[in-house]
Amino acid sequence: MANQLGQITDKGRETTLALGERLRRLYVDQVGFMPKIISNADMIYLRATPLSRAIDSVQQTFVGMYPATARTASFPPPTIVKREFVDEILFPNEGNCQRFRQLCRAFAQRAADRWNNSRDLEYINSLLSKWMPSPSPRVAVDSRPRLSGIMDTVNSTLAHGPQTRLPPAFYDPKAQEIIDRIVVEEWFSGYKESAEYRKLGIGALLGDVVSRMVGSAEKVSDDGQLDVQGVEGDLGLGRDSETAIKFALNGCHDTTVAAILCSLGAFEGEKWPPYTSHVALELFRDSSAPLAPEALGPRKAPKQSFFGSAKKTIETSHSMARKPLSEMKEEEKEKLKGYYVRVRYNDRPIVVPGCRLSGKHWNGDESFCTLDLDAGLYEELGQASVSGRDRTSGIRVGNLME
Repeated sequence: MANQLGQITDKGRETTLALGERLRRLYVDQVGFMPKIISNADMIYLRATPLSRAIDSVQQTFVGMYPATARTASFPPPTIVKREFVDEILFPNEGNCQRFRQLCRAFAQRAADRWNNSRDLEYINSLLSKWMPSPSPRVAVDSRPRLSGIMDTVNSTLAHGPQTRLPPAFYDPKAQEIIDRIVVEEWFSGYKESAEYRKLGIGALLGDVVSRMVGSAEKVSDDGQLDVQGVEGDLGLGRDSETAIKFALNGCHDTTVAAILCSLGAFEGEKWPPYTSHVALELFRDSSAPLAPEALGPRKAPKQSFFGSAKKTIETSHSMARKPLSEMKEEEKEKLKGYYVRVRYNDRPIVVPGCRLSGKHWNGDESFCTLDLDAGLYEELGQASVSGRDRTSGIRVGNLME
Protein backbone atom coordinates (compact mmCIF):
# COMPACT_ATOMS: atom_id res chain seq x y z
CA MET A 1 0.00 0.00 0.00
CA ALA A 2 1.42 3.38 -1.04
CA ASN A 3 1.59 6.06 1.63
CA GLN A 4 1.60 9.83 1.39
CA LEU A 5 3.93 11.98 3.47
CA GLY A 6 3.08 11.74 7.16
CA GLN A 7 0.60 8.89 6.85
CA ILE A 8 0.77 5.71 8.88
CA THR A 9 2.33 2.75 7.06
CA ASP A 10 1.19 -0.86 6.98
CA LYS A 11 3.88 -1.64 9.53
CA GLY A 12 2.52 1.14 11.72
CA ARG A 13 -0.95 -0.35 11.48
CA GLU A 14 0.41 -3.72 12.54
CA THR A 15 2.24 -2.37 15.57
CA THR A 16 -0.65 -0.20 16.80
CA LEU A 17 -3.03 -3.15 16.38
CA ALA A 18 -0.60 -5.23 18.45
CA LEU A 19 -0.56 -2.48 21.08
CA GLY A 20 -4.33 -2.73 21.37
CA GLU A 21 -4.08 -6.49 21.73
CA ARG A 22 -1.59 -6.07 24.59
CA LEU A 23 -3.90 -3.57 26.28
CA ARG A 24 -6.73 -6.09 26.03
CA ARG A 25 -4.63 -8.83 27.61
CA LEU A 26 -3.79 -6.53 30.52
CA TYR A 27 -6.97 -4.57 31.19
CA VAL A 28 -9.55 -7.14 30.07
CA ASP A 29 -8.03 -10.60 30.52
CA GLN A 30 -5.60 -10.15 33.42
CA VAL A 31 -7.05 -7.52 35.75
CA GLY A 32 -10.68 -7.60 34.55
CA PHE A 33 -10.93 -3.82 34.66
CA MET A 34 -12.62 -3.50 31.27
CA PRO A 35 -15.47 -5.75 30.04
CA LYS A 36 -14.81 -8.56 27.59
CA ILE A 37 -17.65 -7.48 25.26
CA ILE A 38 -19.01 -3.97 24.78
CA SER A 39 -22.23 -2.75 23.15
CA ASN A 40 -21.03 0.87 22.85
CA ALA A 41 -17.88 2.87 23.49
CA ASP A 42 -19.37 5.29 26.01
CA MET A 43 -16.99 4.27 28.80
CA ILE A 44 -14.00 4.76 26.47
CA TYR A 45 -12.67 8.18 25.49
CA LEU A 46 -11.01 8.26 22.07
CA ARG A 47 -9.00 11.33 21.16
CA ALA A 48 -6.34 12.18 18.57
CA THR A 49 -4.42 15.09 17.15
CA PRO A 50 -5.61 16.29 13.71
CA LEU A 51 -2.84 14.39 11.88
CA SER A 52 -4.15 11.37 9.99
CA ARG A 53 -1.51 8.99 11.38
CA ALA A 54 -2.59 9.82 14.93
CA ILE A 55 -6.25 9.17 14.12
CA ASP A 56 -5.38 5.91 12.33
CA SER A 57 -3.25 4.84 15.30
CA VAL A 58 -6.18 5.31 17.69
CA GLN A 59 -8.46 3.35 15.37
CA GLN A 60 -6.02 0.45 15.09
CA THR A 61 -5.36 0.36 18.84
CA PHE A 62 -9.08 0.39 19.61
CA VAL A 63 -9.72 -2.46 17.16
CA GLY A 64 -6.88 -4.44 18.72
CA MET A 65 -8.37 -3.94 22.18
CA TYR A 66 -11.94 -4.55 21.07
CA PRO A 67 -12.02 -6.54 17.80
CA ALA A 68 -15.29 -7.26 16.03
CA THR A 69 -15.76 -10.44 18.10
CA ALA A 70 -15.72 -8.34 21.28
CA ARG A 71 -18.37 -5.87 20.04
CA THR A 72 -22.09 -6.57 19.82
CA ALA A 73 -23.89 -6.52 16.48
CA SER A 74 -25.60 -3.24 17.43
CA PHE A 75 -22.32 -1.52 18.37
CA PRO A 76 -22.47 2.05 16.97
CA PRO A 77 -19.44 3.71 15.35
CA PRO A 78 -17.24 5.16 18.13
CA THR A 79 -16.40 8.85 18.18
CA ILE A 80 -12.80 10.07 18.01
CA VAL A 81 -12.54 13.60 19.39
CA LYS A 82 -10.08 16.05 17.84
CA ARG A 83 -9.38 19.76 17.99
CA GLU A 84 -8.19 22.41 15.62
CA PHE A 85 -4.44 22.30 15.28
CA VAL A 86 -3.96 25.71 16.89
CA ASP A 87 -5.82 24.58 20.03
CA GLU A 88 -4.15 21.18 20.33
CA ILE A 89 -2.47 20.21 23.63
CA LEU A 90 -1.82 16.51 22.91
CA PHE A 91 1.67 17.47 21.83
CA PRO A 92 4.02 20.35 22.67
CA ASN A 93 2.45 22.91 20.36
CA GLU A 94 4.73 25.74 19.28
CA GLY A 95 2.01 27.03 16.97
CA ASN A 96 -0.26 28.32 19.73
CA CYS A 97 2.29 29.88 22.09
CA GLN A 98 4.85 32.42 20.95
CA ARG A 99 6.80 32.19 24.20
CA PHE A 100 7.10 28.41 23.97
CA ARG A 101 8.28 28.77 20.37
CA GLN A 102 10.98 31.18 21.57
CA LEU A 103 12.11 28.73 24.24
CA CYS A 104 12.22 25.83 21.77
CA ARG A 105 14.38 27.83 19.39
CA ALA A 106 16.67 28.92 22.21
CA PHE A 107 17.31 25.36 23.38
CA ALA A 108 17.78 24.20 19.77
CA GLN A 109 20.30 26.98 19.18
CA ARG A 110 22.14 26.05 22.36
CA ALA A 111 22.42 22.47 21.14
CA ALA A 112 23.73 23.69 17.77
CA ASP A 113 26.31 25.95 19.44
CA ARG A 114 27.43 23.14 21.71
CA TRP A 115 27.71 20.33 19.18
CA ASN A 116 28.16 21.65 15.62
CA ASN A 117 31.96 21.92 15.91
CA SER A 118 32.44 19.02 18.30
CA ARG A 119 34.42 15.84 17.73
CA ASP A 120 31.16 13.91 17.74
CA LEU A 121 29.85 15.87 14.76
CA GLU A 122 33.21 15.55 13.04
CA TYR A 123 32.82 11.79 13.31
CA ILE A 124 29.29 11.98 11.89
CA ASN A 125 30.51 14.09 8.97
CA SER A 126 33.33 11.67 8.20
CA LEU A 127 30.64 9.08 7.52
CA LEU A 128 27.67 11.01 6.15
CA SER A 129 28.73 14.31 4.59
CA LYS A 130 29.21 12.79 1.16
CA TRP A 131 25.55 11.81 1.17
CA MET A 132 24.26 15.27 2.05
CA PRO A 133 22.81 17.67 -0.58
CA SER A 134 25.36 19.97 -2.20
CA PRO A 135 23.83 23.22 -0.84
CA SER A 136 24.37 21.89 2.70
CA PRO A 137 27.13 19.28 2.63
CA ARG A 138 27.98 19.41 6.33
CA VAL A 139 25.83 17.59 8.91
CA ALA A 140 24.92 19.82 11.85
CA VAL A 141 22.22 20.16 14.47
CA ASP A 142 20.67 22.93 12.37
CA SER A 143 21.76 21.80 8.89
CA ARG A 144 19.42 21.03 5.99
CA PRO A 145 18.37 18.33 6.59
CA ARG A 146 18.57 18.83 10.35
CA LEU A 147 20.27 16.18 12.44
CA SER A 148 16.87 15.24 13.84
CA GLY A 149 15.56 14.73 10.31
CA ILE A 150 18.42 12.37 9.53
CA MET A 151 17.63 10.44 12.70
CA ASP A 152 13.94 10.20 11.75
CA THR A 153 14.81 8.87 8.31
CA VAL A 154 17.22 6.26 9.68
CA ASN A 155 14.72 5.11 12.30
CA SER A 156 11.99 4.84 9.67
CA THR A 157 14.12 2.61 7.47
CA LEU A 158 15.08 0.43 10.44
CA ALA A 159 11.40 -0.14 11.14
CA HIS A 160 10.46 -1.08 7.58
CA GLY A 161 12.91 -3.65 6.33
CA PRO A 162 15.87 -3.92 3.94
CA GLN A 163 14.04 -2.52 0.91
CA THR A 164 14.09 0.92 2.51
CA ARG A 165 17.71 0.93 3.67
CA LEU A 166 20.10 3.85 3.21
CA PRO A 167 23.85 3.39 2.58
CA PRO A 168 25.53 1.36 5.39
CA ALA A 169 27.28 4.42 6.86
CA PHE A 170 23.95 5.64 8.26
CA TYR A 171 23.71 2.55 10.48
CA ASP A 172 27.12 2.83 12.12
CA PRO A 173 26.41 2.05 15.82
CA LYS A 174 28.59 4.86 17.15
CA ALA A 175 27.01 7.36 14.76
CA GLN A 176 23.51 6.28 15.79
CA GLU A 177 24.38 6.70 19.48
CA ILE A 178 25.81 10.17 18.92
CA ILE A 179 22.88 11.35 16.82
CA ASP A 180 20.30 10.06 19.29
CA ARG A 181 22.04 11.65 22.28
CA ILE A 182 22.38 15.08 20.65
CA VAL A 183 18.84 15.16 19.25
CA VAL A 184 17.32 14.08 22.59
CA GLU A 185 19.20 16.96 24.22
CA GLU A 186 18.07 19.41 21.55
CA TRP A 187 14.40 18.53 21.84
CA PHE A 188 13.90 17.54 25.47
CA SER A 189 16.52 19.17 27.72
CA GLY A 190 14.19 22.13 28.19
CA TYR A 191 11.76 19.97 30.15
CA LYS A 192 14.49 19.01 32.59
CA GLU A 193 15.96 22.47 33.06
CA SER A 194 13.11 24.98 32.80
CA ALA A 195 9.86 25.07 34.78
CA GLU A 196 8.46 27.52 32.23
CA TYR A 197 9.31 25.12 29.40
CA ARG A 198 7.49 22.29 31.20
CA LYS A 199 4.42 24.40 31.90
CA LEU A 200 4.07 25.71 28.36
CA GLY A 201 5.07 22.50 26.60
CA ILE A 202 3.15 19.79 28.41
CA GLY A 203 1.58 21.41 31.49
CA ALA A 204 -1.92 21.71 30.01
CA LEU A 205 -2.03 18.01 29.13
CA LEU A 206 -0.65 16.82 32.46
CA GLY A 207 -2.94 19.21 34.29
CA ASP A 208 -5.93 17.69 32.53
CA VAL A 209 -4.72 14.15 33.27
CA VAL A 210 -4.52 14.84 36.99
CA SER A 211 -7.83 16.72 37.08
CA ARG A 212 -9.56 13.71 35.53
CA MET A 213 -8.02 11.43 38.14
CA VAL A 214 -9.02 13.75 40.97
CA GLY A 215 -12.50 13.84 39.43
CA SER A 216 -12.63 10.05 39.52
CA ALA A 217 -11.63 10.04 43.18
CA GLU A 218 -14.15 12.77 43.93
CA LYS A 219 -16.89 11.03 41.94
CA VAL A 220 -17.86 14.05 39.85
CA SER A 221 -18.13 14.67 36.12
CA ASP A 222 -14.62 16.09 35.97
CA ASP A 223 -13.49 12.48 35.60
CA GLY A 224 -14.02 12.71 31.85
CA GLN A 225 -17.78 12.66 31.21
CA LEU A 226 -17.62 16.29 30.13
CA ASP A 227 -15.03 15.52 27.47
CA VAL A 228 -17.61 13.77 25.27
CA GLN A 229 -20.71 15.92 25.10
CA GLY A 230 -22.14 14.74 21.81
CA VAL A 231 -24.16 17.08 19.64
CA GLU A 232 -25.26 20.31 21.32
CA GLY A 233 -24.36 18.95 24.75
CA ASP A 234 -26.38 15.73 24.45
CA LEU A 235 -24.41 13.21 26.51
CA GLY A 236 -25.98 10.28 24.67
CA LEU A 237 -26.37 6.67 25.75
CA GLY A 238 -24.41 5.84 28.88
CA ARG A 239 -23.01 9.35 29.30
CA ASP A 240 -25.29 10.47 32.12
CA SER A 241 -25.16 9.62 35.82
CA GLU A 242 -25.03 5.86 35.29
CA THR A 243 -21.82 5.45 33.30
CA ALA A 244 -18.46 7.17 33.68
CA ILE A 245 -15.52 7.07 31.33
CA LYS A 246 -13.11 4.38 32.53
CA PHE A 247 -10.49 4.26 29.81
CA ALA A 248 -8.97 6.80 27.46
CA LEU A 249 -6.91 6.33 24.29
CA ASN A 250 -5.14 9.39 22.92
CA GLY A 251 -3.34 9.43 19.59
CA CYS A 252 -0.27 11.55 20.35
CA HIS A 253 3.33 11.78 19.13
CA ASP A 254 6.86 10.86 20.18
CA THR A 255 7.37 14.40 21.44
CA THR A 256 4.35 13.97 23.73
CA VAL A 257 5.71 10.76 25.21
CA ALA A 258 9.15 12.18 25.91
CA ALA A 259 7.78 15.49 27.21
CA ILE A 260 5.61 13.70 29.78
CA LEU A 261 8.43 11.48 30.99
CA CYS A 262 11.00 14.28 31.06
CA SER A 263 8.68 16.54 33.02
CA LEU A 264 8.12 13.78 35.57
CA GLY A 265 11.89 13.25 35.86
CA ALA A 266 11.65 9.76 34.39
CA PHE A 267 13.51 10.01 31.08
CA GLU A 268 17.12 9.86 32.26
CA GLY A 269 19.30 7.76 29.97
CA GLU A 270 16.42 7.04 27.57
CA LYS A 271 16.73 7.12 23.81
CA TRP A 272 14.31 8.84 21.46
CA PRO A 273 10.93 7.06 21.84
CA PRO A 274 10.66 4.28 19.24
CA TYR A 275 7.66 3.87 16.96
CA THR A 276 4.38 2.91 18.69
CA SER A 277 5.70 4.07 22.04
CA HIS A 278 3.04 4.73 24.63
CA VAL A 279 2.68 6.07 28.16
CA ALA A 280 -0.06 4.70 30.41
CA LEU A 281 -1.14 6.69 33.46
CA GLU A 282 -3.23 4.45 35.67
CA LEU A 283 -5.33 5.33 38.70
CA PHE A 284 -5.70 2.71 41.45
CA ARG A 285 -7.61 2.64 44.73
CA ASP A 286 -6.38 0.70 47.72
CA SER A 287 -9.35 -1.56 48.50
CA SER A 288 -8.39 -1.60 52.19
CA ALA A 289 -8.56 2.20 52.47
CA PRO A 290 -11.89 3.76 53.58
CA LEU A 291 -13.78 5.71 50.96
CA ALA A 292 -14.63 9.36 51.49
CA PRO A 293 -18.34 9.77 52.47
CA GLU A 294 -19.20 11.42 49.15
CA ALA A 295 -17.78 8.46 47.24
CA LEU A 296 -20.07 5.96 48.96
CA GLY A 297 -23.21 7.29 47.33
CA PRO A 298 -24.27 7.28 43.67
CA ARG A 299 -22.57 9.61 41.23
CA LYS A 300 -24.32 12.91 40.86
CA ALA A 301 -25.64 13.72 37.44
CA PRO A 302 -24.00 16.77 35.88
CA LYS A 303 -26.08 19.91 35.80
CA GLN A 304 -27.15 21.31 32.48
CA SER A 305 -27.51 24.97 31.66
CA PHE A 306 -28.46 26.78 28.50
CA PHE A 307 -26.78 29.84 27.05
CA GLY A 308 -28.51 31.41 24.08
CA SER A 309 -30.96 29.63 21.85
CA ALA A 310 -28.83 26.73 20.67
CA LYS A 311 -25.64 26.37 22.70
CA LYS A 312 -25.83 23.84 25.54
CA THR A 313 -23.00 23.23 28.00
CA ILE A 314 -22.42 21.12 31.06
CA GLU A 315 -21.46 22.52 34.43
CA THR A 316 -20.09 20.79 37.52
CA SER A 317 -20.70 21.86 41.09
CA HIS A 318 -17.78 22.86 43.32
CA SER A 319 -15.37 20.25 42.01
CA MET A 320 -11.84 20.30 43.38
CA ALA A 321 -10.39 18.67 40.25
CA ARG A 322 -8.92 21.98 39.07
CA LYS A 323 -8.00 23.29 42.50
CA PRO A 324 -4.27 23.50 43.31
CA LEU A 325 -3.22 21.16 46.11
CA SER A 326 -1.98 24.12 48.18
CA GLU A 327 -5.50 25.58 48.14
CA MET A 328 -7.34 22.37 49.10
CA LYS A 329 -8.88 22.10 52.53
CA GLU A 330 -7.91 19.15 54.71
CA GLU A 331 -11.27 17.46 54.13
CA GLU A 332 -10.69 17.75 50.38
CA LYS A 333 -7.22 16.23 50.65
CA GLU A 334 -8.78 13.35 52.59
CA LYS A 335 -10.73 12.41 49.47
CA LEU A 336 -7.46 11.73 47.64
CA LYS A 337 -6.14 9.31 50.24
CA GLY A 338 -6.07 5.67 49.22
CA TYR A 339 -5.66 6.53 45.54
CA TYR A 340 -2.41 5.85 43.68
CA VAL A 341 -1.07 6.58 40.21
CA ARG A 342 1.27 4.36 38.25
CA VAL A 343 3.11 5.38 35.08
CA ARG A 344 4.09 2.74 32.52
CA TYR A 345 6.31 3.42 29.53
CA ASN A 346 6.19 0.84 26.75
CA ASP A 347 4.72 -1.82 29.05
CA ARG A 348 7.17 -1.35 31.93
CA PRO A 349 6.44 0.55 35.15
CA ILE A 350 8.69 3.54 35.80
CA VAL A 351 9.48 5.31 39.04
CA VAL A 352 8.87 9.04 39.30
CA PRO A 353 11.60 10.47 41.57
CA GLY A 354 9.11 12.18 43.88
CA CYS A 355 7.44 8.83 44.56
CA ARG A 356 10.54 7.57 46.35
CA LEU A 357 9.84 9.88 49.28
CA SER A 358 8.45 8.36 52.45
CA GLY A 359 4.66 8.42 52.47
CA LYS A 360 4.42 9.15 48.74
CA HIS A 361 4.03 5.57 47.47
CA TRP A 362 2.07 2.42 48.22
CA ASN A 363 3.33 -0.32 50.54
CA GLY A 364 6.98 -0.09 49.56
CA ASP A 365 6.30 -0.10 45.79
CA GLU A 366 7.76 3.17 44.50
CA SER A 367 6.04 2.84 41.12
CA PHE A 368 2.67 3.62 42.77
CA CYS A 369 2.57 7.35 43.59
CA THR A 370 0.00 8.84 45.92
CA LEU A 371 -2.61 10.83 44.04
CA ASP A 372 -1.90 13.93 46.12
CA LEU A 373 1.68 13.86 44.81
CA ASP A 374 0.34 13.94 41.24
CA ALA A 375 -2.02 16.75 42.18
CA GLY A 376 1.04 18.63 43.41
CA LEU A 377 2.76 17.97 40.09
CA TYR A 378 -0.28 19.48 38.36
CA GLU A 379 0.09 22.57 40.53
CA GLU A 380 3.72 22.89 39.42
CA LEU A 381 3.27 22.02 35.74
CA GLY A 382 -0.26 22.76 34.73
CA GLN A 383 -1.73 25.64 36.65
CA ALA A 384 -0.19 28.48 34.67
CA SER A 385 -0.88 26.97 31.27
CA VAL A 386 -4.53 26.02 31.79
CA SER A 387 -5.81 29.03 33.71
CA GLY A 388 -8.68 30.60 31.84
CA ARG A 389 -9.26 27.57 29.60
CA ASP A 390 -12.70 26.04 29.22
CA ARG A 391 -13.09 23.48 31.98
CA THR A 392 -15.08 21.20 29.73
CA SER A 393 -12.21 20.63 27.29
CA GLY A 394 -10.00 18.34 29.38
CA ILE A 395 -7.87 15.49 28.12
CA ARG A 396 -6.68 12.27 29.75
CA VAL A 397 -3.93 9.89 28.70
CA GLY A 398 -5.24 7.03 30.74
CA ASN A 399 -7.18 6.09 33.84
CA LEU A 400 -7.23 2.70 35.55
CA MET A 401 -9.06 2.49 38.86
CA GLU A 402 -9.53 -0.74 40.78
